Amino acid sequence: MRRNIVAGNWKMNTTVNEGVKLISEIIEKSKDLSDVKLIVAPPFTHIFSVGEKLKGTNIGLSSQNCASEEKGAYTGEVSAEMLANIGVEYAIIGHSERREYFDESDEVLLKKVKLALANGIVPIFCVGEELFFRESGDHLDYVCAQLDAICELSDDDFEKIIIAYEPIWAIGTGKTATSLQAQEMHAHIRNVLADKFGEKAEKTSILYGGSCKPSNAKEIFAQPDVDGGLIGGAALNADDFIAIAKAF
Repeated sequence: MRRNIVAGNWKMNTTVNEGVKLISEIIEKSKDLSDVKLIVAPPFTHIFSVGEKLKGTNIGLSSQNCASEEKGAYTGEVSAEMLANIGVEYAIIGHSERREYFDESDEVLLKKVKLALANGIVPIFCVGEELFFRESGDHLDYVCAQLDAICELSDDDFEKIIIAYEPIWAIGTGKTATSLQAQEMHAHIRNVLADKFGEKAEKTSILYGGSCKPSNAKEIFAQPDVDGGLIGGAALNADDFIAIAKAF
């Protein structure tokens, strides 16, 4: 059985005090959840404070990124070792915003994935296509090419990976991805990974990251290859975040 996962990416939102208040609300409202793994990814400034609140709970702590180097003269960067040292269990790697705004290449992303794994951190590896590739019909091939980076991993390392699919064209554009479009891409991703890793791909959780909210989560999560969501805006509201988790 694949694990059902709902991960909240807070992005560059909330102050430390607001983040502590938000996680306190999430902890309180999630007490009756048993069949889904919750993960939260606060900004770097919040990680320690939020982690302290999460002690004794089943909610996982994630970073939104990690450095592609172990240590050294990389001003402003935060290494996987540093994150692991303060209790980070997961790291979002290859998010569409990192790829677009910071020009993160497949080579850089693979280095980040390997460093995260070497420090006991589970990568949440993001892939997804822009509107041009969707409308041209090249969306499946485009996402397949993004998966090449993690196809270099060993079987043992691959087993630890979580995948998140982001239809970039459906995020903040007014366009909406249907549940069937999500299923098509998730099934394609699983088939691509199965070609490399065999039956291990059946155990890989693949999350949907395209404007998932309480009103559409149930339909999306009902698809056979959708194992949860990587939630953006809705993760900033405890009621919405928990409602999405309860959609299972």
